[in-house]
Amino acid sequence: MTTSAPKFTRRQVGGALASLAAGLLQPSVAFAAGGGRWGPPRPFSWDLLVERARRLAARQYAAPRPSAHAVSDWDAFAHLTYGAAEAVTGTVRLFPTRRGVAPLAVSVHIVDHGVARKLIDTHGLFGGGQNADPAGWRVLAPDARTDWMAFLAASYFRCSGTSNRYGLSARGISVDTGLPGPEEFPAFTDFWIEQPSDDHVITHALLDGPSLAGAYAIDTWRHEGVDVVQDVRCALFLRRDVQRLGIAPQTSMFLYDQTRADGMPHAHPIGDWRPQVHDSGGLAIRTGSGERIWRPLHNPSKARMNAFRADHPSGFGLMQRDRDFTNYEDDELFYDLRPSLWVQPRGDWGAGSVMLYEMASISETVDNIGAFWVADEPARAGQRRDVAYQLTWTSADPSTDTNAHCCNLLIGPAGPADTPPDPATRKYVLDFRGDVLAGLDDASGVQALANLPASAVMGLRAHRLYGRRNSWRVVLDLRLAGLAQKEFRVFLRRGTQALSETVVVTLED
Repeated sequence: MTTSAPKFTRRQVGGALASLAAGLLQPSVAFAAGGGRWGPPRPFSWDLLVERARRLAARQYAAPRPSAHAVSDWDAFAHLTYGAAEAVTGTVRLFPTRRGVAPLAVSVHIVDHGVARKLIDTHGLFGGGQNADPAGWRVLAPDARTDWMAFLAASYFRCSGTSNRYGLSARGISVDTGLPGPEEFPAFTDFWIEQPSDDHVITHALLDGPSLAGAYAIDTWRHEGVDVVQDVRCALFLRRDVQRLGIAPQTSMFLYDQTRADGMPHAHPIGDWRPQVHDSGGLAIRTGSGERIWRPLHNPSKARMNAFRADHPSGFGLMQRDRDFTNYEDDELFYDLRPSLWVQPRGDWGAGSVMLYEMASISETVDNIGAFWVADEPARAGQRRDVAYQLTWTSADPSTDTNAHCCNLLIGPAGPADTPPDPATRKYVLDFRGDVLAGLDDASGVQALANLPASAVMGLRAHRLYGRRNSWRVVLDLRLAGLAQKEFRVFLRRGTQALSETVVVTLED
């Protein structure tokens, strides 16, 4: 079982994208071009796509066959993807099929003023003038040096965000992620693409899988130097019952962070010189009741699933909060520049939970983190479900507000530094920062609260973090022996006022 998105070696991708600076993007193919490039014009609309998805779900699922023309190695894939070629339209370029990564061909249509034409001849659209089956597509920046949005394999897609760096991915839907049986990966099989401008792309897609079919509309705006924002709506039609239907799923990579230490379960791989390696550092949630939750990510020894109550959610997402280069020291992959992804529901999603799936990994090329929302209402065969939300790919942190947020977590042995470490104890140090802490000092009555039994708490204190603006530190010394719970919650309070988000800390396994 895996939540891994099909990704390529990051250093290979970075080098290939750099080659685009040589001007390898040729003039785009005109929509009305002849020569057999396009099929006949057909009317297209959201309502027609929804009806097509409904009819598809009424039929028995037919699994697609992998492309017979899929390439088998990276070099061939890179040549077809990044070599000199024409654009499908505007700045849209195709990905070829590749065995084991993206083996299924997709249908691509170009839309203009409600009229769609299907791409039927890919000659000239791949590097070196070769022909291939498209597995997906990407949108290049106007200067053709990089691409800023890509759809490739299953229902995965991603955007580069504020800093023009790829990181985590979104998915159209997740089905049974983290359950004992096999996970299902529905796929976008058909795309209808409209590009009104270099920074505006309207994508429609047909989704199909054993348990459901669906229609998607993804309206994407790239705000140069700011964010990439996508308005997503989907109509889902269920063929059969689904035990865990994940809405607005995200998938990311977390290998290790600063909480590792020699001899502890999350020690970083021997020989890796970098202090941290991750695309995302934590899961942020805003519930409908206004509670703000922060759950730092982990690379566990075995796969695990956590559920966080989030009725009528106002937002959630996997965040890369730490933006300090010196905390990563990677000047090739720049993990400090990886985007965060924030989901804002449109309309009332009702009662449900945000779920976080973490699985063990020893490689930064594997996405081992998944997050999504699951409704309490069972997903039953024959249902139609309509969902809408906005995705923001950004270097900012939309999950924070004037209240304090957790900006650092450190873990080590409990007790004074000059005493021998006791493996039956642990120290947790959490730093909070926020405007609400301005002007408060150690006499202001600020407290740290944790939902732990008194017998387990050796010490719990909060104090102003000197030398850091609007920052406080919580220090918790914990006795592990006899402690039954697997996680605890910590937040700052002054009187009856909560000063910070609630941090959910998982006890290391």
